[in-house]
Amino acid sequence: MNKWQTRFDTDEYVFGKEPNEFIREAAKLYNPGPDILAIAEGEGRNAVYLAGHGNQVTIWDFAESGLAKAQQLAKENGVQLATELKDLAEAAWPENQYDAVICVFGHFPPELRARVLEGVRTAVKPGGLFITEVYAKEQLAYGTGGPKEEDYLYSLADFDVFREWETLRLEQKEVERHEGTGHNGLSCVIQYAGRK
Repeated sequence: MNKWQTRFDTDEYVFGKEPNEFIREAAKLYNPGPDILAIAEGEGRNAVYLAGHGNQVTIWDFAESGLAKAQQLAKENGVQLATELKDLAEAAWPENQYDAVICVFGHFPPELRARVLEGVRTAVKPGGLFITEVYAKEQLAYGTGGPKEEDYLYSLADFDVFREWETLRLEQKEVERHEGTGHNGLSCVIQYAGRK
């Protein structure tokens, strides 16, 4: 059993039920959709928000408990989601399929992170978007959420894989995040939005 399966196996929504603030902002600025893939989406808060704005959203996550809670949250909000149990280490990425891919605090070891970002590059349609907020390496000093291993955290250089895309936002900054019990307080994040 993976740690996320265990962590999400509770009535509490570990990261809350409200969308990440950058996803909310980026959805208004960049108009993603209508066909969106949310990877490492856990309990579904961002996917439900985007579905509530008329998008078709598919979640990939490898915790069945998280996917079940995403479906419950969708039901509470009167929207529909497609959920797929996926281990990103083994995922086959479709080519040019999605209008947007989102990833919020999806943290992976370096080799897998590189593979996931390449997968995103493949899966987004020409003209489509990738929108993500992740913790920067400096987040270790903040202690307000995220992995405790530096290798799992991001640097701006990780986004060089998208250098041929139009960069709409690439910024490392301090933000306040209050997302359930999982993310709480001043944080150091990287925000990226790019158009293929």
